[in-house]
Amino acid sequence: MIKQSVTAEDVARRAGVSRAVVSRALSNNGSISPATRERVLLVAKELGYQVNFLAQGLNRRRSHLIGVIVSRINDPFRSSLLDGLLGEIQRHGFQALVTEIRSEQELEDTLRHFAQFRVSGVIVTSGKPPEALVNECVQQQIPVVGINRQPDIPGVDYVCSDNAAGAALAAEQLVRGGCRRFGWLNNDNSTWAGRMRGEAFRLALDELGVDTARNLVTLLAPQEGYDGGMQAASAIKSPPEGIFCANAQLACGFLDGMRQQGKDAPQDFQLIGFDNTPQTAQYGYRLTTLNQNVAEISRLALMHLLERARDPLQPSRTSWVKVDLIHRHTSLPTT
Repeated sequence: MIKQSVTAEDVARRAGVSRAVVSRALSNNGSISPATRERVLLVAKELGYQVNFLAQGLNRRRSHLIGVIVSRINDPFRSSLLDGLLGEIQRHGFQALVTEIRSEQELEDTLRHFAQFRVSGVIVTSGKPPEALVNECVQQQIPVVGINRQPDIPGVDYVCSDNAAGAALAAEQLVRGGCRRFGWLNNDNSTWAGRMRGEAFRLALDELGVDTARNLVTLLAPQEGYDGGMQAASAIKSPPEGIFCANAQLACGFLDGMRQQGKDAPQDFQLIGFDNTPQTAQYGYRLTTLNQNVAEISRLALMHLLERARDPLQPSRTSWVKVDLIHRHTSLPTT
């Protein structure tokens, strides 16, 4: 015989109150005496009653869920960002519905599923969502926030690290460290943030008096991550004096790849990454890198989401989060 689940009506009958009183007691919302709330909570615990937040959300047109879209969750920075977002979401009394995507089609399908679940908001950390589909979310007054995405869809808010300022810090560090020839390392299928860092690096070098037409080369890794950096290094015999990488994984892979050729930083070249993941601080790397403030990114993402939920028609906003240069072993001290 299948045991039937306990309902709110069961709790109401056992506690001798109405169904509405049970709802107010369990949601801690509405007028109810402390003694009655305590009695209802005690009965609910005795019966093993669990609030069905999804059904509750369907009844009031919104759930307690916030959808989070990620890709390459094994990437150390993306993993730390997800951890920060989960903590912030829970701190505000919501639960996260996390989906890892591997293609633009999966991203589109996930957004549709989130809308069907009537989530209270969506945070997109990966991929470029189809504008028409995002517009459907906006029309349904489901707040959408993009992290490190190009701010180009009306009705969507964005939180981005200040990639341009970070690239300028990298350029200044390398120039002041005595470099005269420079390299920019990225992968073929770069994110918008990665492309932005590369363009900002070139502009910053121009402003520092570097002839980038002659003294800046683009180094393309055939794939993302550590392996991509290793492969990029294997194609280089004489590295530029100062190299800026789109992310930490590429930088660590590139460093190990050059070490296999008998070259190391900072004596043979100087190297700066982006992300400041735990791996970059390890003794084997001690990578100079740009730090992204995950806690602040997460805080602002939830702030934008909640503010747009209160005022769906407000203009789109983009918050730029300050980045800091963490100087370690792979670049020379500056005077």
